[in-house]
Amino acid sequence: MTNSADTLPAGAPATAGWRWAPHWVLAFVALWPAPGYAEGVMVLGALLAIVKLLAARFRGGAVLLSGPAWALTSVLFFAYWLPELLSAPDAVDPARALREAAVDLRYLPFLWLVAIAVASERGRRLTFIGLAVIVGVWTLDALAEVAFGTSPLFWGIDAAKQAISGRPMCNLDELARVDRLGGVLGPCNLKLGVVLASLSPFALYAAGRRWRTAGWVVAAAAIGIVIVFAGSRASWLTYALVLVLSGWRLLGWKRLLLVFAFGLATVLALGLASPEVRDRIERTTHALSADETGVDSALSGRTRIWGAALCMARAHPVNGVGARGFREAFPACDPQSGEVPAWGEGPALHAHQIVLEVLSETGAIGLLLWLAGLALALRAWRFADVAARERARPAMLALLVTVFPLNTHLAFYSTFWGGLTLMLAALYAGSLLARVSTPSPRPDAA
Repeated sequence: MTNSADTLPAGAPATAGWRWAPHWVLAFVALWPAPGYAEGVMVLGALLAIVKLLAARFRGGAVLLSGPAWALTSVLFFAYWLPELLSAPDAVDPARALREAAVDLRYLPFLWLVAIAVASERGRRLTFIGLAVIVGVWTLDALAEVAFGTSPLFWGIDAAKQAISGRPMCNLDELARVDRLGGVLGPCNLKLGVVLASLSPFALYAAGRRWRTAGWVVAAAAIGIVIVFAGSRASWLTYALVLVLSGWRLLGWKRLLLVFAFGLATVLALGLASPEVRDRIERTTHALSADETGVDSALSGRTRIWGAALCMARAHPVNGVGARGFREAFPACDPQSGEVPAWGEGPALHAHQIVLEVLSETGAIGLLLWLAGLALALRAWRFADVAARERARPAMLALLVTVFPLNTHLAFYSTFWGGLTLMLAALYAGSLLARVSTPSPRPDAA
């Protein structure tokens, strides 16, 4: 007998009022080139979600999301948010830490909205294909910038901003420092590589389903070229993980090794053609040297930042220096105080590594809460059936490579990267633990 608690009739009335949810999620992502507008869409979506749920007194919630999906989405939020709150009492800047915790409460109803968006087959298809289309459009736009020196999409955004406000998206000082591909995000927001690497599973899975091996290979090559020119070596590692974890199931190990061999040859060829790519390859090879200086050069001075992060963790072992307090605490823990850092003037803004960021800013309590969230996410995957794993695989892979600990990272407690990570967590929870739709019985059914 089918358990009615685990299924819902097709076209359930309670879900009809939420058909806008996938479009809202896609609008949030599509507006990342204009961060202020993207955050506005996120906040407005969170407010609409909470108003609709309160108006219904949360009735019909079991139809919108399964009980486990509500629970996992909320738990993953609190694994992120509680460390912020608990770090505030004795933070180096308590007011800022409390403000960050208060402002980040907006993420909870937004995560519910994201999970609801992918809880149905229709919503999941719209959201995942929409994300794949966004990645594809941004990739083609970046390839145009490689070929012609200008991103058509960013040019249009910049022209619109100048027409509205009379000011460009980037000032001249920011343009002078550009040494990599900006794409649609622009030369003053050089995050294209890490963003495409994290979202690439949606595009690769869509291409693989639609065009099988040929589609996956073409999509992988196009995105890979953009990521190489975008310059972030962290994104190179992230994307390599995506290719391994998505490609072996479709291609098999032998053909996947051929893909990597071709990719390595392409990167070396691009290094010969592009001074910027060549510089990053040369700096990466410095890690092969036996001395500390070579490793630090390969990591662009991050060993100095990591030393400071460990110092903060020792000085504040319980609850850290406070969320987003790394900048203020850095001078007192700088292991090479007085020397000009590899990144230029000023203190380091964050730890550039997820474990060290959590440990230094939120302490052992924060790290334990993050690990608890990770354990529950893994447990949900372990006990899910094959069909659930298949529908959640792109979101799972995107979340996995984004938080992969053996890499460098953007700040997870920043508005942009924190929002991206939490969105991926909600996509994972909502799709993995989605209700299973069943056709409504015919009136004449026995």
